[in-house]
Amino acid sequence: MIGRRREQLMAMPTLLVTGGAGFVGSHLIRRLLQDSPQARVVSVDNYFTGTVDNHIADERVTYVHASTADIATVWSEHGFAAPQTVYHLGEYSRIVQSFEDHDLTWEFNLRGTKEIVKFAHIHGAKLVYAGSSSKFGNDGQDERLNPYAWTKAKNVEYLANFADWFGLDYVVTYFYNVYGPGQIRSGKYATVIGIFERRYELGEPLPVVAPGTQTRDFTHVDDIVSGIVLCAERGSGDGYLLGTGREWEIREVAALFGGEIEMVPALPGERVRGRADTAKARGLGWAPRHTLDGYVATFKATQPANVLNTSR
Repeated sequence: MIGRRREQLMAMPTLLVTGGAGFVGSHLIRRLLQDSPQARVVSVDNYFTGTVDNHIADERVTYVHASTADIATVWSEHGFAAPQTVYHLGEYSRIVQSFEDHDLTWEFNLRGTKEIVKFAHIHGAKLVYAGSSSKFGNDGQDERLNPYAWTKAKNVEYLANFADWFGLDYVVTYFYNVYGPGQIRSGKYATVIGIFERRYELGEPLPVVAPGTQTRDFTHVDDIVSGIVLCAERGSGDGYLLGTGREWEIREVAALFGGEIEMVPALPGERVRGRADTAKARGLGWAPRHTLDGYVATFKATQPANVLNTSR
């Protein structure tokens, strides 16, 4: 009976999600399982920031601990069927830290993605690539501000060239400061909203990087996932920016939480402004449904009565 069920799973259409044990990847897998009940999902993740806590208990999901650079070997060893779609989220994704982690950024983002592109081409799969909004800052000049932005911009260029050279069905989405349940809230890879949430719970000042007037476009993870899925279904080529189109100053975001703000020194490689031009994504029928201020208000309302911000 077990052998028969395994055969049934192996016969299902297969979807690959790289970085499936990460923040966005785990939300995407949950959505794919819901939308595609006849498909199985394979997650390939090196668990650099991913965690087993993000695993979804469903027999249709297989989690593989491996590098994207080894995707061809991994696929062959497990005997997976050719994937119909490859959702490539499994890259290094921090700006400031990429200076310190330059070698990792190169390995994950350039070498790993080169192998994923080749893998998708060989199997005739559509490649859905998670680009970085960092390349759009300062009229496109910010793509050279830091190792992370540069590698992400080069990957988009490589995708377009590869498609011209060899043929490839691909679509590039761009994430704008994703937040929501499951975001990283502590450590060097924590997100801004994650840090603010944790500091709020501890009653500690919220760290705002100087000058605090720099802006970001914050997008809920559910909206990001909806955009990814829609782009996979209807999108083609480059230019699908997934954001709200609303700029928030970082000091303004801290004010949503309330309490004391602690200014910290400016960081290398940070862009001044961030706002998505969502016209192309909206042309597919996508629109964000969540707002940052609404999310923060709900978060604060769900805190236990004994969680007090010391400055209030």
